[in-house]
Amino acid sequence: MKIFNLVFCILFLVSAALQYNDPDPYIWAPIYLYGAWLCYQAFIGKYNLKAYLFGIGIYVVYALYLLFDKTGVLNWYEEHDAESIVQSMKAIKPWIEETREFGGLIILIVVLSINYFFYRKSRLIG
Repeated sequence: MKIFNLVFCILFLVSAALQYNDPDPYIWAPIYLYGAWLCYQAFIGKYNLKAYLFGIGIYVVYALYLLFDKTGVLNWYEEHDAESIVQSMKAIKPWIEETREFGGLIILIVVLSINYFFYRKSRLIG
């Protein structure tokens, strides 16, 4: 789990740094930095179950918003025929930007959930 957390800590830090040219970096940099911080904490052996639940909760709520937003993931899938989201890194179409953001949230949710359940299970066994 140490390597897993180190890798995702670095990936989330890079993701936060790449937000400088995003239309809303003030939202996305902290989102990725929080995930990086939790992965770093896990890397050094510190787990805070409430911090994981808080992050997962916020990310799930935001992901649901992006899923159902008028220019969100469902709009991209239904009205734009799931157009490629990797055409260009400069997303001028809001449904592509929101779908990419949704993907980032899903990655964060999965990583934090893995850490949460791993730590919870290790506490029950140990």
